[in-house]
Amino acid sequence: MRLVSVLTPVLFPFALVAQQQVTRADAVAAALARGARVALARADTTAALGAARAARAFPNPTVSGSYTKDTPNYHAVGELPLDLPWLRGARIGAAESARDAARYRFAFERAAIRFDVDTTYTRSLAAALLARLSRRTALDADSLLRIAELRRDVGDVSELDVRLAAVNAGQLTNAAADDSLAALEKLLSLQLQMGLTGDQPAILLVDSLRPPPDSAPTEGRVLLPIAAAEASLRSAERSLAFARRSRFAPSVQFGFDTGDPASPIPHQLLPVVGFSLPFPLFNFGRGDVLRAAAERDRASAELDLARRETAAAVARARRDLVAARDRLRRSAGLVESANRVATMSLQAYSEGAIPLANVLEAQRNAREILARYIDDLATADAAARALKMLTAAPDEP
Repeated sequence: MRLVSVLTPVLFPFALVAQQQVTRADAVAAALARGARVALARADTTAALGAARAARAFPNPTVSGSYTKDTPNYHAVGELPLDLPWLRGARIGAAESARDAARYRFAFERAAIRFDVDTTYTRSLAAALLARLSRRTALDADSLLRIAELRRDVGDVSELDVRLAAVNAGQLTNAAADDSLAALEKLLSLQLQMGLTGDQPAILLVDSLRPPPDSAPTEGRVLLPIAAAEASLRSAERSLAFARRSRFAPSVQFGFDTGDPASPIPHQLLPVVGFSLPFPLFNFGRGDVLRAAAERDRASAELDLARRETAAAVARARRDLVAARDRLRRSAGLVESANRVATMSLQAYSEGAIPLANVLEAQRNAREILARYIDDLATADAAARALKMLTAAPDEP
């Protein structure tokens, strides 16, 4: 069993029922187009956009009409709240900063979705490779059983070797069945993330499992969780300023009176101009200011926490990637040697040079080393993609 033959494109045992060939990019695109997570994040972003547009809108005037028995009898008055620059600027600034925070969170959610789908795709590939490895080792164990039976028939070995080979073949067949079921579960989990059904396999993975590239993510860029927390803090600060300034929001009044019988001109319109300013007699707005101040303090604490947690997560992802690459290099150096030892031991047993126990030990070592190499491939790929997710930029597709 050579490494090149094991790491070829994946062939599931249920490939005959799979219809759609799916690459890694196809899986990510489907999850971003049909997944529930991206729909929820998009709704939050749209709501923030609506709030920003509402903040930019000017207040509507109000018009009222009345009739009095005193002259003039008819009155029409319109009132227009004054959207003063210091009120309008604080309100728009808070909404725009909240929109920026929603955009950053949406971008990070998309990066997290890409990471989850990529990781599931990688784990599904690894599970399929392990299932294929288990099937091949089960076939090798069956061949070893036939060799033991032939040698028993000619009197070279005892019945003990046949029994031992039969037990080994049965265990490996059960392991192959378990690994095939595990591969199926990983594939169905990927289908669910893509927005497909999860009751039966409907896709066939066509990408291969390769070591991650050595290129490192761009250094010095603003990380999305930190950028979102900074935008939330700016929004909270401007909301606090707006709460303090909006306690005195003036408005102007304009209108006319008519219906004065003493007027020399019939139905003469008499202009009315007024000015109103809220008088804080019962409500000083202290509750709104206190709530806005608490939101600002909360946003400040969340920013500090986001900075520390994101820095720790990036450092941990870098360490995991370095360790995974080191394990991958060590495992790659053992695979070819272990496979050669297993092949040579099987040949030696068929010629009667070594006992069966040595063959089983060599095959077990080769199987475990190759399975560990596949796991190391998946772990290194997942570590590289985790670091890419944490260092994603808002403008990345």
